[in-house]
Amino acid sequence: MPTTGLPQYLVRKVVIDAGHGGKDPGASGKIAHEKDIALAIALKTGSYIEKYLPDVEVIYTRTGDEFVELHKRAGIANSSQADLFISIHCNANRSSSPQGTETYVMGLHKNDANLEVAKLENAAILKEENYADMYEGFDPNLDEDYITLTMFQDAFLEQSTRFAEIVQTQFRERVHRKDRGVKQAGFLVLYKTAMPGVLIETGFLSNSGDEAYLRSKDGQTYMASAIYRAFKEYKSEIEREDNKAKSILEYTHEEEKERPQIFFRVQFASYNKPKPLNYRKFKGFDDIREYQHNNLFKYTTGNFASPEKAFELQKSLHANTKYKDAFVVAFRDEERISVKKAQELLEN
Repeated sequence: MPTTGLPQYLVRKVVIDAGHGGKDPGASGKIAHEKDIALAIALKTGSYIEKYLPDVEVIYTRTGDEFVELHKRAGIANSSQADLFISIHCNANRSSSPQGTETYVMGLHKNDANLEVAKLENAAILKEENYADMYEGFDPNLDEDYITLTMFQDAFLEQSTRFAEIVQTQFRERVHRKDRGVKQAGFLVLYKTAMPGVLIETGFLSNSGDEAYLRSKDGQTYMASAIYRAFKEYKSEIEREDNKAKSILEYTHEEEKERPQIFFRVQFASYNKPKPLNYRKFKGFDDIREYQHNNLFKYTTGNFASPEKAFELQKSLHANTKYKDAFVVAFRDEERISVKKAQELLEN
């Protein structure tokens, strides 16, 4: 088959992010601080990858007890064009009862418990200078700010979720930790990364059993080994010769040119006169596009090859009372067509 110029499905760079650090201790137990546990597990995880997977470059956001802003952590991952982002943390709760591991992907929280975990981790920005400007006014303590933060983050959801599932399986079956599952919530460090990524909560420092395990050398070794094994399995899946995503996307240039470009977007505003794409009322939206239709200037967000993704985004927008009227529109080669027609073209 001719070469296509499409990306090779190889996992060659991984960023390992030890949460918190320096003036930000993170969660605390009776003895341990999150920043110390996270760093120890992160360095061990990276060392296993470097030793047993020499074709992978490991990039750390920190290797010592230093404070690194959340946006800089994401910047390290983006500038290195990493293939996966792994952020390692420890959990805490007002109650000493909760215990076990959970792995998060970027998305809309399904319950208040998930939201509280995101608030706990995002509070790190309060220690940054000019955080209001750097994060566009985002307040980690306001529930409503999380709606805008999470409604567009599904570009790498499938890959992120798959890796998260493998991580939790390793924790449960190889390390015998309590499996609290794969969850979604709005984490700033994942929001700003442009690749699949997860945030791993390795246990609750507020629980005496979890704290003792995570403080121990054996516990840190086992947790790091589990994350390494999960990474190795994920890498193998992505690079497997019969990878379905690869086979679906491998078109020749000629086939790609002949294939009609069908996209689904969510329209959220229209005006008699054009507005700049950085218009104040568009704040919080990603991938804003303008098109003219029926003598109006209309604005959309999202750009999906499948209608299902667009309808998911529409549903998320409806959660915000400002966008109850948002609806899905379809385009063929940038010409608006009915959603029904677009679906028919895809089926054919």
